[in-house]
Amino acid sequence: MVTVIGHAATIAAGEWITASGEWVNDRTHGQQFKARFLRTSPPTSAEGIEKYLSSGMIRGVGPIYAKKLVRAFGEKVFEVIEGTPDRLREVDGIGPVRAASILAAWAEQKAVREIMVFLHSHGIGTARAVRIFKTYGADAIQVMTENPYRLARDIRGIGFKTADAIAMKLGIEKTAMIRIRAGISYALTEAMDEGHCGLPTSELIPLAEKLLEVPQELIRAALDLELQEGTVVADRVGHTDCIFLAGLHGAERAVAERLLTLANGTLPWPWIDAEKALPWIEQRTGLTLAESQKAAVRLALIAKALVITGGPGVGKTTIVNSILRILAAKGVRILLCAPTGRAAKRMSEATGMEARTITDCWRLIRRPVDSGVVPIIRSIAISWPSTRPRWWIFC
Repeated sequence: MVTVIGHAATIAAGEWITASGEWVNDRTHGQQFKARFLRTSPPTSAEGIEKYLSSGMIRGVGPIYAKKLVRAFGEKVFEVIEGTPDRLREVDGIGPVRAASILAAWAEQKAVREIMVFLHSHGIGTARAVRIFKTYGADAIQVMTENPYRLARDIRGIGFKTADAIAMKLGIEKTAMIRIRAGISYALTEAMDEGHCGLPTSELIPLAEKLLEVPQELIRAALDLELQEGTVVADRVGHTDCIFLAGLHGAERAVAERLLTLANGTLPWPWIDAEKALPWIEQRTGLTLAESQKAAVRLALIAKALVITGGPGVGKTTIVNSILRILAAKGVRILLCAPTGRAAKRMSEATGMEARTITDCWRLIRRPVDSGVVPIIRSIAISWPSTRPRWWIFC
């Protein structure tokens, strides 16, 4: 007995498995064969064929009919199904409906094998091959042949470089328009990893030229086609013409619109005189606020939305505590929100008030009895993951 680990579209009892990879020694399970490629093929012996047919892989055939088919045709069962399917009706109990079901199931299994063989022949490992098959089904070969760059768009974990390598093996030229069009999205995705939602056109084209190694004229032509199709969106930031991935552009606009709606809303508390509130909070806390901290408190008392950002030790916690105590003195109901449970715990420790995760806060705010609650949201990761978020939002 040999333990083989890997990926396959389907494996049934009785099938032959051909695997290529390397031996590994697992701490828990001992020696195993880690397969990069796994290929299955139909069994050739009568015993194997009966196991295969009994496994349920072929609709309309169970253990009883498996025995009948092997008894009738022996090791030539598969040849009969594929070459002379009319002979299936020689078997007692197999009529037109069951015979049609067997033929359809056999054709489906054959298609799976052909797709996996095609993908393997172009250097695609079994794990990725299975995901490609599950995404496109019987159309996998057609999709791969017509536009392998769809893989980068449709399948999570397959990027442009992988799709590009597959395309090269399929004979697609470097200057092919489908490659350059996909490469524009790739260039914007690379910029996204640097924290950008879009790029100035004057920066995007040289970047795409460097990544794709093709002339700028082809990139401009491909960009026009992408804009027409709506995959990317042109917009202006100030006086600069920029190109955005359509999804990110939509997200940017939605966030801006929601913030504008929020900022223009009515304050959930009556007017508070900041010139009286500031001396009051300094007296209560025994702290003297810096001018920038006073400015933040003044703005928080008249703004529906506020973002305060700064590195460690600049006084963000002091600002938050000052705002909270002023609002609490006015009878405002306050809800402290944080992205995670750990962040909520840190916020509770810093303010002395209970904090919850955003999900829990949302559930509370949606209840009619809790309408009018003022959420104080800390550390929303508006920045990209590569930048440690240090932002507090007050709504």
